[in-house]
Amino acid sequence: LVRMPLAVLVPGLAALVFGFFAFRSRIKGVYFSIITQAMTFAAMLLFFRNETGFGGNNGFTDFKRILGVPIALPETRMMLFVLTGLTLIGFYLMARWIVHSKFGRVLQAIRDAESRVMFTGYDPLAYKLAIWTLSAVMCAVAGALYVPQVGIVNPGEMSAAASIEIAIWAAVGGRATLIGPILGAFFVNGAKSWFTQVFPEFWLYFLGALFIAVTLFLPQGIVGLFDKFSSKKKETRA
Repeated sequence: LVRMPLAVLVPGLAALVFGFFAFRSRIKGVYFSIITQAMTFAAMLLFFRNETGFGGNNGFTDFKRILGVPIALPETRMMLFVLTGLTLIGFYLMARWIVHSKFGRVLQAIRDAESRVMFTGYDPLAYKLAIWTLSAVMCAVAGALYVPQVGIVNPGEMSAAASIEIAIWAAVGGRATLIGPILGAFFVNGAKSWFTQVFPEFWLYFLGALFIAVTLFLPQGIVGLFDKFSSKKKETRA
């Protein structure tokens, strides 16, 4: 029971401390991405060392019980699956509420013109730090649900490839939308499951080609494709 809140509080606290110094130093854009990737890579190398006590290359394995209940039971696995789906829906609704709230509108204004927001009397640091910490907590909850279902977690999960794959989810599904990354995650992971079984040697080539194709020919992703289809359908009816 003690580990469950720590799984959320520790990443949230780490994000709060890092975000405070990063945002106070006005680091943003590509420089912020580089720093976060560098810190993730450094943490991965640190966790790979056996003397840190985190399992080295093997990581944490042999997860058999959660709250005293065997994970291998079909009922437990189904419960985790349903809980994951409900968490996804809950986070989506929360994000939608944030976007349409005053807090969300200020965040969008900071994204578009941070200097103008400062001139109107708002403190961008507080807003960026709040949403950054909240996103870290959401990622922590996702990780806490992911590990029991796969039964293992090792430092390789912190590789840069994982971050790139998440960016591809957003690009394929639809950037600047809430539902887009969800659709992209389902599509890309479904394709990954099929390719790694049928054509495992071509998966990375397909992923790269998919990202390039979406960027060049479908910048709004799957969501944009649906919007074009619906608009054409309305024009046909009219």
